[in-house]
Amino acid sequence: MSYVRTGVERLAADPGLLHGDRIGLITNPTGVLSDLTPGAGALRAAGVPLTALFGPEHGIRGTAQAGFSEREEIDPSTGLPVFDTYDKDGSALDALVASSGVDTLVFDISDIGTRFYTYIWTMYDLIASAARLGLRFAVLDRPNPIGGTIAEGPLLDPAYAGSVGRAAIPVRHGLTAGELALLVNRSFGADLRVVGAEGWRRDLPFEATGLPWVMPSVNMPTPETALVYPGTGLFEGTNLSEGRGTTRPFELIGAPYLDDRFAAGLNGLGLPGVRFRDTWFTPTFHKHAGVAVRGVQLHVHDRETFRPVLTALSMMHLARSLHPDDFAWRDDGESEPYFIDLLWGSDSLRRRLDDGGDPADLCPPPGHPETWLDGGTLLYP
Repeated sequence: MSYVRTGVERLAADPGLLHGDRIGLITNPTGVLSDLTPGAGALRAAGVPLTALFGPEHGIRGTAQAGFSEREEIDPSTGLPVFDTYDKDGSALDALVASSGVDTLVFDISDIGTRFYTYIWTMYDLIASAARLGLRFAVLDRPNPIGGTIAEGPLLDPAYAGSVGRAAIPVRHGLTAGELALLVNRSFGADLRVVGAEGWRRDLPFEATGLPWVMPSVNMPTPETALVYPGTGLFEGTNLSEGRGTTRPFELIGAPYLDDRFAAGLNGLGLPGVRFRDTWFTPTFHKHAGVAVRGVQLHVHDRETFRPVLTALSMMHLARSLHPDDFAWRDDGESEPYFIDLLWGSDSLRRRLDDGGDPADLCPPPGHPETWLDGGTLLYP
């Protein structure tokens, strides 16, 4: 067992690692020390001059569902004012940050290594805001819970940039939040520093870090969920349930029109590191709420060879091939781009499947993160 000291743990032990008289902490329930002490309280007890808290999607307490945040104005635990950053950028975000009166922004939230998970883009927008406002910015780094040796999936096409992807990184990027901050700050030039996670190696699985798993969001209950999410999160852009409203979100995929051919066909593909169990489930909310649907549960038996993005593309292709009249893209009643295009980072996946083709070759062979970094900084071996 390795024992990793996260950035917040290091700062709580040595407040001199950070400069600032009025510090704003961007955090949520994952911002804890290894003994589960909330980071905000630990930093204040250590003498760090916190004067404000900032919350991302799901809120500072993590109670809100996807696409929402909390509206609390005062944090009951610390008595500090809370500023809701979700769905704000540009001048609106600048005004929010300026109104807080902070001179330094500090980010301490667990990412899960997937481009369309929004916390890194909250960080991105706030780094940009800090640069415009002349504030300092710091990242209290944490491990990438799905590892840092593999990047998978295509880079985002800038034409499809949005709240689920602001910069050209792969679907599974393989970096920590601190490494991503250093990368994106090349565009902004903020006064940035990263307090690294001591003892973390790129090949270290989360279970070996000695750190507790705290749900990053309401539908990310376990490390196993995070491992499959870079692939099965793409089903949010379809009419299949991605398992929201069950105890195994993103590990359960299903729809009313699927049948026993789906699991059998997937197992017949021999995809690396995973098996599929034919199953039924009834979501309690979200897609197909209250309806018994048939589908599969993913059982990852070899995390080293498992390729979540390739797996999801194969699942979509088979579902579309077996049920061409039923499979459909999520329709929010809005104009293009489709949500699947924003998740994938271009329209290539949607167009390939709509043409009846196999999208597997749209996913470049997986490689080490350094293969796409274009001169970015890797902080960990």
